[in-house]
Amino acid sequence: MATRFCCRREQAARFVSWGEAQVPARCLGADQDFKLKMVMLSRLRVILQASPCRALWRRFQIPRSMSARPCSLYTCTYKTRNRDLHPLWESADLVPAGERQSPINIRWRDSVYDPGLKPLTISYDPTTCLHVWNNGYSFLVEFEDSTDKSVIEGGPLEHNYRLKQFHFHWGAIDAWGSEHTVDSKCYPAELHLVHWNAVKFENFEDAAQEENGLAVIGVFLKLGKHHKEVQKLVDTLPSIKHKDTLVEFGSFDPSCLMPTCPDYWTYSGSLTTPPLSESVTWIIKKQPIEVAHDQLEQFRTLLFTSKGETEKRMVDNFRPLQPLMNRTVRSSFHHDYVLNMQAKPKPSTSQVTS
Repeated sequence: MATRFCCRREQAARFVSWGEAQVPARCLGADQDFKLKMVMLSRLRVILQASPCRALWRRFQIPRSMSARPCSLYTCTYKTRNRDLHPLWESADLVPAGERQSPINIRWRDSVYDPGLKPLTISYDPTTCLHVWNNGYSFLVEFEDSTDKSVIEGGPLEHNYRLKQFHFHWGAIDAWGSEHTVDSKCYPAELHLVHWNAVKFENFEDAAQEENGLAVIGVFLKLGKHHKEVQKLVDTLPSIKHKDTLVEFGSFDPSCLMPTCPDYWTYSGSLTTPPLSESVTWIIKKQPIEVAHDQLEQFRTLLFTSKGETEKRMVDNFRPLQPLMNRTVRSSFHHDYVLNMQAKPKPSTSQVTS
């Protein structure tokens, strides 16, 4: 049994390698090598799920140790004393066995309009904002979540979900950076607002492991005009340049980071950071918000590393795309997919011959 399991892990290591040079390739056009890896990864999951060592494989998805400070993004918890998790997913131990992994490429034409989807109601209390924290993977703005002061409801959700934190993903340059894509289009960055189901679960950590435990709002960032509210975050970044640094950040309302358009896509997925639990209802806003190039450049001044370590810039902190598998992406808005073709003019009545 152990020998067979090791062999399968070696196969996984050959199929999955998210090197720095490979990650951005998905945003630069059709990448046959990436597609092949996705197909092989999908087949490997099927093999592992059917194998006698399936339970043993799942053990490798669970954090073995917890840091002194719980990390609501989970990156800092998935590590042992002698091995730190690399942000670009180079370890074969991180290959998930599920079929609802995130992020995905949203195909506009294949999304299904669901008239039963309700508007999403957002109610955030600015006083619940606590601090900004560099956790070694992104910077998190965390909130006090012991009560229902900052919640979302409606949309695809059956219960109220409390805001835990929000964070961003971004690229080394403006050509890529978002985790999700739309018709294979990348955005320079993506905002994630992470909420948990306090009706069914007692705390965030339990909710993050179970189905319908989390709800994450995703907002794309595109280049454009200067964003006054994002600048408030940018101004704190020099204070948290290194990993594990934290600064107080009070009275901030994240709803100022939302686009004005209420339209969204939704699907069932997973955390995009370890332990990759399939506990997330994703709500991806259709309309991006605009930020200036120099504001994104300030994101890139952060470091993955602690003080005293060799500096490594915090860039390309996104997970590669995952297969859609059997899932359906629903939209809250009615749409007709229009091909990029010029319509032929209809003949006038005078042109019609008898």
